[in-house]
Amino acid sequence: MRIILLGYSGHAYVVADAIKRVGGDLIGYCDRAEAKFNPFNLKYLGDEKDENTLTEIKSSGASCIVGVGDNDIRKRITEHLIGRGLHNALIIHPTAIVSDYATIGKGCFISAGAMVNPLASIGKGVIINTGAVVEHECQIGDYAHIAPGAVLTGNVKVLEGCFVGANAVVKQGIKVGENAIIGAGAVVINDVAANQIWVGNPAKQIR
Repeated sequence: MRIILLGYSGHAYVVADAIKRVGGDLIGYCDRAEAKFNPFNLKYLGDEKDENTLTEIKSSGASCIVGVGDNDIRKRITEHLIGRGLHNALIIHPTAIVSDYATIGKGCFISAGAMVNPLASIGKGVIINTGAVVEHECQIGDYAHIAPGAVLTGNVKVLEGCFVGANAVVKQGIKVGENAIIGAGAVVINDVAANQIWVGNPAKQIR
């Protein structure tokens, strides 16, 4: 599996490590500029918006994965790649546990120690970060990010672009609307409308 990493800082290091652990051939990275810090000794391929870079990516036959934690940026880059006919890889860390009865879209990253249980449905470009739990029948929309240690109990709906913060817990059957933000450590026991920010235990809306 030949893979090109889009973005090369912070979250991308976690993605790169997972690619190495599953035996992927990480042939290089794209970013706006060449990184001064290159812990994985990767080749800089250029900016993915540049036509010459896109041509090189296509000719390589490699798949791409966007290593960016920010949902809006990850969506923009992924949709750009899809629009140019490039394939988005699915990366699952070897220590993650993913049910054979779960559905996971292209361009997702499932990090170390994460659990995705039966009948969960995960859209494209989603991050299930380190140690997060996605329980049975949960539905996660495109480009959402479930942060480290967060727990979605059964039949939770997290819609497109949501961010569920580290160690947050979302009660079974709850719906979290598009682009909502759940703060770290929050305990969500009521539905959250689109674009709202909720924090605390029990979680309350602050915006």
